[in-house]
Amino acid sequence: MSEGAARAGDVPALVELAKQGDDEAFGILVDEYKGKIYNYVSRMLHDPTEAEDVAQEVFIRAYENLMGFRGAASFQTWLYRIASNLAIDAARARNRRDVGAFSLDRPVATDDGQLERELPTGERGPDGQVESTELQEIVAEALTELSPKLRMVISLFDIEGLSYREIADVLGCPVGTVKSRLFNARNQLRQILASRIDIEDLRTE
Repeated sequence: MSEGAARAGDVPALVELAKQGDDEAFGILVDEYKGKIYNYVSRMLHDPTEAEDVAQEVFIRAYENLMGFRGAASFQTWLYRIASNLAIDAARARNRRDVGAFSLDRPVATDDGQLERELPTGERGPDGQVESTELQEIVAEALTELSPKLRMVISLFDIEGLSYREIADVLGCPVGTVKSRLFNARNQLRQILASRIDIEDLRTE
């Protein structure tokens, strides 16, 4: 493997090396994206063990289908697409098994570290930390009331930081549809939260 590619974190170069059978290069790609993929899947499934299994399956699928990756979208976008499909499949299988009260309309999903970036930052005393935790829990619960399509788009844009174009590639829909879903997701989330907390608490600026 090219040491320069590894040091620079040159994803396209690492992908090409991995295609040539360089497992070390693929391992670097896994290390680069495993946290993001796990957090995303976790928000969709709200089951750490299942999320970990699905996240591992994402990279197994990526490895098995690496030669089919043509680079039309970024490698990250490709991984999110695989993750989205597998998370939906896992949710449906879970529904069929009829365990607990799980529903495709209410898959709980959050990662405290990620959600913290959506909340006010700064030093807090013990009381402030308790309030922050409670706020995170309220936001996490509110997210479960969004439909999977809306939760998916708000997670990819507001938490994962993908662009409209990247999300459109992940979900296989027009950019206009992404914008519409994001608008609806934020509006619904705001309405849900307004009935539970002072919306001012959610401002990040």
